[in-house]
Amino acid sequence: MGNIRRMVLDVLKPHKPDIVEYSERLSEMKRISGVSIFLNEVDQETENSKVIIEGFNLQYDKIRAIIEGMSGSIHSIDAVSAGEEIIDEVDTPQDR
Repeated sequence: MGNIRRMVLDVLKPHKPDIVEYSERLSEMKRISGVSIFLNEVDQETENSKVIIEGFNLQYDKIRAIIEGMSGSIHSIDAVSAGEEIIDEVDTPQDR
């Protein structure tokens, strides 16, 4: 089993529970050391959020179960970091 250290998820969720409760529930999971949630878009019934989770040996299935248990759905996995260190994205000429 690999050592997933960071996941960046695109999550669609209802307004309730709010992002505070989402972050608290996710951060209570074993192996998770931090959670950041950024609200991207809001409509009448839902919110689209970027969820960043860091820790050690993160288990996607358990994370997904918590999100779905709060009536959310993961639209995509936008980034994953694994290994002993987290490597941050750097700009290259192709990014311009």
